[in-house]
Amino acid sequence: MSKLPGWLGQLGAELTRLGERLEERRAETEAEDHKAVHEEAPAAVAAAAPADTGAAVADHVPPPPAYAPSVAARPDPVAAIPWGMRVAAEAGWRLLVLAGTLWVLMRVISAVQLVVLAFVAALLVTAMLQPTVARLKRYGLPRGLATAVTAILGFVIIGLVGWFVVWQVMDNIDTLSDKVTTGIDDLKNWLLDSPFHVTDKQINDIAKNLSDTVGTNTEAITSAGLQGVTVMVEILTGMLLAMFSTLFLLYDGKRIWHWVLKLVPAQARPGVAGAGPRAWRTLTAYVRGTVIVALIDAIFIGLGIYFLNVPMAVPLAVFIFLFAFIPLVGAVVSGALAVVVALVTEGVFTALMVLAVVLAVQQIEGHILQPFILGRAVRVHPLAVVLSVAAGGMIAGIGGAVVAVPLVAVTNTVVGYLRTYGQEESRRHSPPPHGSTSLDAAPTRGPGSPPEETDDGSDEEPAAGVPGKA
Repeated sequence: MSKLPGWLGQLGAELTRLGERLEERRAETEAEDHKAVHEEAPAAVAAAAPADTGAAVADHVPPPPAYAPSVAARPDPVAAIPWGMRVAAEAGWRLLVLAGTLWVLMRVISAVQLVVLAFVAALLVTAMLQPTVARLKRYGLPRGLATAVTAILGFVIIGLVGWFVVWQVMDNIDTLSDKVTTGIDDLKNWLLDSPFHVTDKQINDIAKNLSDTVGTNTEAITSAGLQGVTVMVEILTGMLLAMFSTLFLLYDGKRIWHWVLKLVPAQARPGVAGAGPRAWRTLTAYVRGTVIVALIDAIFIGLGIYFLNVPMAVPLAVFIFLFAFIPLVGAVVSGALAVVVALVTEGVFTALMVLAVVLAVQQIEGHILQPFILGRAVRVHPLAVVLSVAAGGMIAGIGGAVVAVPLVAVTNTVVGYLRTYGQEESRRHSPPPHGSTSLDAAPTRGPGSPPEETDDGSDEEPAAGVPGKA
């Protein structure tokens, strides 16, 4: 019994030391955890609040030296350029690319100008003769025979008209020269007696200046005559090319169009395939209307010239018909030619009467014939007509002035159709509207119910796949 208190005292001392060791171990563990938390806190703060990173890093970045200048942060160069200037730059380089492409295209066209004009002339003649070929085919003629008959008749009529004009000019050249001499003398006497106070000396000075000009420019006139021979050869070559092109376009135009469509990218092919027939209808309407209007002008002005006893009325009427294919300019030139011939051959009064006839017919043409005959098939603004004729004349002369207006009319038709086609395609591929529609609210019929009866008495089956009509 005496040993029990000592054993209990040792046990209490051992328990005290064990508790102290546990307290030391707990303190060491808490110190290690506190240190780990302090090491992970900057990363967690940087991930949770990136805006404070710059401030935290700035606290550890050493300040710049005293001699270093203060430099402000430079903005992004793209952000420094105004929005309008950026849009203008984007549009500008694209316009430069288009202008370069157009310039190269114009250089290529000018290099083969004769071939291009011959093909365009063939297109115009084909547009005029194609309805005849189609009519003959409806009457039962084969395509080759209908093409041959139409082409031969067309070329024979054109040749006969040209021969008749040349024959009239050669037959009346002597009479015309005598009348021109007499008319010049009459014009001189009229000017001397007129209230314009023109003297004989002034008229003689004008005649002398003209004679001196012709004498000093004899070499230039001779070279111009030689160039005229070259021009005639080019005209004959162009006529042959136009004839062969017309034959092939009349005979095989549809197959040629299908081959052209194969050159168009697949995505744009449906739009171009739809624009082609509409462009051809516009060109056909333009050629038909122009031929009818030119024929009416030539007949009525020619009759007026004939009844006023102006020589070479038929050749002048043919010139009026041909020049009518040049909008605006052709009517002025042909009318001025008729007035000048009447002036130098029949006198001032006859020239004034011819001028009145020309102006009356052209007014009727501009305000009645063209709107009635051409209708709405060819809708080109007068300003576009003036600018296109001027540009075509500057680029390719008379041929460019002739083809400028039909080119603008066809381009207007094609662009309008492609714009409408693009809008319809975008609408067709747009997502369907969300929410309830009138179809959802429409009454439905149960399975096996009889079909609906339309207003015209015909039975109409429900459309498959339409909501509410399943």
